Formats: sequence, structure tokens, C-alpha cells
Amino acid sequence: MKLITAIIQPHRLDAVREAVGLPGATLTEVSGTGRQKGHVEICRGAEYAVTVVPKIKLETLAADDEVERAVDAIVDAARTGAIGDGKIWITDVVDAMRVRTGERGDAAL
Repeated sequence: MKLITAIIQPHRLDAVREAVGLPGATLTEVSGTGRQKGHVEICRGAEYAVTVVPKIKLETLAADDEVERAVDAIVDAARTGAIGDGKIWITDVVDAMRVRTGERGDAAL
């Protein structure tokens, strides 16, 4: 079992959610900085450098045999070809438990 964590652009969220097709995911609004470097905004005639960019963090658990399909779906749906498309990382999960039923492992997904 693996935890797939993806940082994506907010406007690509609907496309990614449709493409992944896994039973559940946790979404968090996050901000970060990287190669995208931010942008400049003008407010009341003054320029402000915005160096922290809003992103969406998507986390989902997947069975080992579903990981590659899920990652490929996220990449295909999130990619625009521009800097700032995001990152994906995959972490081993030792165990998971569904609180309501007590199911463990892949049954808890």
C-alpha cells in the first residue's frame, strides 16, 4: 500500500479528481515556492511581489497494483507543460485502518 501525495495547480483539481478515480482523497489548500518564483501584482498603483503561490495538495492511498495507474492519471490531468505544474511523491504505508469498521490493509482503502 502506498500514499500518493501530489501538489498541483488549483485550476487543474477537477481534471485530476476525475482522472484518478480512486475511492477517496484528502485535499488541502497549500502555498509554496519553487521554480515558479511567484508573480507581481499591482494593488492601488503599487507593485507587490507575490513569492508564495497557492497550490492544492492531494493525498490518496492506493494498493500497490494501482499506484502506477493513479500516478499516470494525475500526471496526465495536471500537466500543462509550464513551470509550476507540481510534484508527486509516493510513500510506503505499513498499515491503514478504517475507523468505522476496523478493516485493515487494502480492505480499508
